Formats: sequence, structure tokens, C-alpha cells
Amino acid sequence: MAWLVLFVSAALETVWATALGASDGFSQPGPTAVFAVTIVVSLVAFGYVLRHIPISTAYAVWTGTGAALTVLWGMATGVEPVTVLRLLFIAGIVGCVVGLKLVPARPAPARPAPARTSHSDPCVGD
Repeated sequence: MAWLVLFVSAALETVWATALGASDGFSQPGPTAVFAVTIVVSLVAFGYVLRHIPISTAYAVWTGTGAALTVLWGMATGVEPVTVLRLLFIAGIVGCVVGLKLVPARPAPARPAPARTSHSDPCVGD
């Protein structure tokens, strides 16, 4: 479920990024409202994801997917040119995202707790 929410959140990143560009410095009310709503929903969903997927993987997938979808949207709407190199590099991003999903996560090794000192703190009364 967390992976599905992650991809939905990344798709919403595409919506808010596109709306941000269309807001003309927040001077256009429609795109500004779309930006405000979708960025909040996207980040709340991303916060949910971070309870289930390590941040290093989740953030890389979120930004990579959002960036690839944003460029693809730009190409589909004619704002960005469609070139073989652009498509190749987007395929590279998508391949990396798929790779991060397929590679099994190993738990990080346990780190020892920091040692406690017995000296008194001069800022705290005894």
C-alpha cells in the first residue's frame, strides 16, 4: 500500500509543480489554488509513506518519478520538445526507480546508544 501511495504522491508532485509554473508567481488564483491543495495532499501522503519505506529510497523514488512525469507532461502538452535523448534519460530515471523498488531493503546495522556522562550540567540546578 505504501508504494501505491508513494506513486500517487509523486503524481501529485507533477500536478503541483505544473500548477506552480502556471500560477505566474501566485498571481493566478486557479493554478495557485491547485498548487496549494495538491502540495499539501502530496506531502501528507509522502509523510505516510515515510512510516513504511526508508526515506532514502522513498525520496529518490518520489523525486525521480515526479520529475519524469513532469517532463513527460511537458512533452505531451507541447511545452517541452520530444527528443530521443530526453526520452532516453527519462527511461533511465524510470529504470532507477524500478530498480529501487526491486532491490530488497536490508535493515541498517544497529548503532550503539550514545554513552551517558555522569557530570552535572551547569545550566540545570542540582
